[in-house]
Amino acid sequence: MSISSRFAVGIHILSLIEFNKDGVSSSEYLAASVNTNPALIRKIIGMLKKAGLVEVHPGIAGTKLAKELSDITLLDVYKAVNVVGDNELFSVHENPNPKCVVGRNIQDTIIPILATAQLALEKVLGNVTIEDVVKGIDDKENLK
Repeated sequence: MSISSRFAVGIHILSLIEFNKDGVSSSEYLAASVNTNPALIRKIIGMLKKAGLVEVHPGIAGTKLAKELSDITLLDVYKAVNVVGDNELFSVHENPNPKCVVGRNIQDTIIPILATAQLALEKVLGNVTIEDVVKGIDDKENLK
């Protein structure tokens, strides 16, 4: 099982809004780039709006960034689209056999390790901004 694609789509949306800052970033326009339907884009935009990352106005087509690119981290996006809650990235089976040496000790042994791994992931995401992503996309495009 992988992290929800909402995370990557959220990053895609925010990056494309920047690349299209002089145009209208409607859900149809964004959906065409993601290659999905506009309803999914509107759902994710709603999550990004609730987190204060984008602005949308009823009756006016398009979405704008609510913050500077350098002020939006991948961790902000990760949290905005409800990828997982705190200490929920890894699931641990609930009822191991308490009569087994592994069964009675496995959860207490691996839960702290998995929590540390999630914190490490979140630290990395917190150190990368949408500005970094946009620059990476721009650099790759300029190599072509």
